[in-house]
Amino acid sequence: MSSIKIICPNGHLGFAPLKPDSFLRGVEAGPDFIAADSGSDDIGPVPLGTDTSTSPEAWQRQDLEAMLLASRRINVPMIIGSSGDTGTNGRVDRYVEIIRELAKAHGLAPFKLGYFYSEVDKELVRKAIGSDEPVLGLDGRDPLDEAELDATTRIVAMAGVHPYRKLLEEGCDVIIGGRSSDCAIFAAAALHRGTSEADAYYLGKVLECASFCAEPYGAKETVLGAVNGTGVTVTAMHPDQRCTIASVAGHAMYERSNPYDEFVAGGRLDMRDCSYEQIDPRTTRITGQRFIPAERVRVKLEGAGKVGERFVGIASVRDPYTIAHIDEVIAWAKAQVFERFGQTGYELHYNVFGKNGVMGDLETVKVPAHELCIVVQGVAPTAEMAEEVCMTGTRQLFYARLPEVKGTAGGVAFVLDEVLKASPAYRWTVNHTLAVDDPLELFPTHTITIGA
Repeated sequence: MSSIKIICPNGHLGFAPLKPDSFLRGVEAGPDFIAADSGSDDIGPVPLGTDTSTSPEAWQRQDLEAMLLASRRINVPMIIGSSGDTGTNGRVDRYVEIIRELAKAHGLAPFKLGYFYSEVDKELVRKAIGSDEPVLGLDGRDPLDEAELDATTRIVAMAGVHPYRKLLEEGCDVIIGGRSSDCAIFAAAALHRGTSEADAYYLGKVLECASFCAEPYGAKETVLGAVNGTGVTVTAMHPDQRCTIASVAGHAMYERSNPYDEFVAGGRLDMRDCSYEQIDPRTTRITGQRFIPAERVRVKLEGAGKVGERFVGIASVRDPYTIAHIDEVIAWAKAQVFERFGQTGYELHYNVFGKNGVMGDLETVKVPAHELCIVVQGVAPTAEMAEEVCMTGTRQLFYARLPEVKGTAGGVAFVLDEVLKASPAYRWTVNHTLAVDDPLELFPTHTITIGA
């Protein structure tokens, strides 16, 4: 039975810097690969739509540098997936350039770098919409239609293990990936070493978020995952953390409505019969996982479309009477916006923190706090209109007229007098799957030699 060890230093490379002490412990443990995911749709549709990163480049560069120097020092491959938060072509190109700059700065010996792209041409998707195999929606969405496609600015496909395996077979020392399934980044390395699909995909699942599978909680600490013929093991590298039965099994349920299945391009990891065993204070072994191949390979697509330019205003309330009538206050402000702009052609949103700002109508605690923060968002086709919509919707909170209020002073205070220009507003337009004959067809691969 083939064996493999992989360390993951960061569950989202660049989102916050990795912790160097546990990373160095992981490197000294002698891994066969150093790998990390660098993206997520948790960050919302804006970065995909604008082809930008939410993570500071300094943090991305710091993690890439630590991983690159370690991988070259111990001569093992380094793998990065979903480059730059979104895995767009522009983010992949930037990571490739950073690797080139780091190699030059540190005088590294030549090495082979592989990379692949994940952006999908809209016309390719359009052809699929009219085919015998429609672009099927996820999470209750209808099949994709041309109207939603036309509203889409940019689409990425989510790669499975296939482009990573191709680049590993070509002898790449460093791989920079486009948008990818989190677990596939690690599973590809395990499959390259000959492990079973079940163990490879569970290894990827448990490593994808680094120390999120350990306790006590510690962000961005390194964990080591291994396959050695008796299932998968995962070990915390921070001396004060432990990978326990509870923490590892809990992570299998992380961010999912169904705790049993992990879907990837080409199949499904079934975790229903998993068994967890504590084999030392910091290590848990997992057995019983199964991999069920798909009859037809379907690749997930993610697309974002622009809604408009956006400004944000911030107001605060401490007056008990105003808090008790906050819905009427907001209704007053909305009415002033309607009077100025009508009721269409823009968007106006209020989040009332201290009341239901996080969960909205799903909030179960109906009693407001003693103070509220109101975040106002104005979205419109132009920046000028968005600013005025937001300013009107914010300032009119101060002027709201309430019954039994005799004074002229308002019950609302402003954190800032002005409203703030924010990122443009985007929405998710594509959350669908596309049938493919070749799982590599959406992910063109490239190789170059880096170093002096």
